[in-house]
Amino acid sequence: MLEQAEALQIAVSFLEGSRRDGEPPLTIDEGLVRASNGLLIVPYNSVRYLATRDEMERLLDCWPILVDLQSGDVRFGKLEERHLWRNLT
Repeated sequence: MLEQAEALQIAVSFLEGSRRDGEPPLTIDEGLVRASNGLLIVPYNSVRYLATRDEMERLLDCWPILVDLQSGDVRFGKLEERHLWRNLT
């Protein structure tokens, strides 16, 4: 079983590795990271938005990164999994 700090580092590496050319710099929204249902749910957004919280800078299609705390598997969340980060238990 992974510690949350270790799972968070996996998510950071995953986000860095997924960045595409022309995409704004992205970073983890650390204040919203939560563990639920055996997953570390790791929201992220643009560096600019997180610095200002100005809604005009917010990236709207950022599904959180999900890290399985048992296996360490990491991936982006899917639309059909939205309940996992909307209703944290």
